Amino acid sequence: MPAGATYPVHSHPWGEFVYSFSGVMEVRLETDHLTAPAHYGIWLPPGVVHEGLNRYSATHCSLYLMPELCQGMPEAPCALEVNSLTIAILEHLRMHPLALPLSQQNHRLLDVLRDQLRTATRYKNFLPYSDDPLLTVILERLEKNPADNIPLAKLASLSGTTIRTLNRKCQEALGMPLNEWRQRMRVVKAIHLLEKGGKVENVAFEVGYSSASSFIAMFQRQTGITPGQASSAQPLF
Repeated sequence: MPAGATYPVHSHPWGEFVYSFSGVMEVRLETDHLTAPAHYGIWLPPGVVHEGLNRYSATHCSLYLMPELCQGMPEAPCALEVNSLTIAILEHLRMHPLALPLSQQNHRLLDVLRDQLRTATRYKNFLPYSDDPLLTVILERLEKNPADNIPLAKLASLSGTTIRTLNRKCQEALGMPLNEWRQRMRVVKAIHLLEKGGKVENVAFEVGYSSASSFIAMFQRQTGITPGQASSAQPLF
């Protein structure tokens, strides 16, 4: 998908798992906004009204499950942390598209994939957003300039509030403190820069880190992979 592409608002009677081989896919819901960078995917139960988008170019897949196969999957939209086995199966299916009729081997492979998704660690969202007027302004400022290292206490003061109040609002609306959200936003920005060929040291500086080592540690803590592994995920098409 080219940068700025969108899927129109729609729903369908089957479940959907969205995974990005490269880039970051986002799904906008009626009351939420889901983001899934490297090693995460987005799960949408049957019947959920949603809109897909990607701010930067991305290569992704969608795995669809009929309603009767969704037993054991999350009952609400969420992000799923995918393991190396899940990624290997998705890469295999990407390189070897299935053709009808499916063989018994195909069915067994898909059953393993479904089992892995059922047992995957679930997160409400990797990078949530909020409609709160105060949070919207602050989040947009941080997102537009990820290298801006303004102290969050000063940012709160400039917004007419305290860091304690701001973190309370973030915890209520986003499920995490503002500093955690800032780190995750920087991960999403960094993935785009890395996949464009940016050197780790340069990307670290562009998203607000003065040393590559501290950036690598943060990136690996948030995604489970290194920036170098993220940069190697290149689209095939």
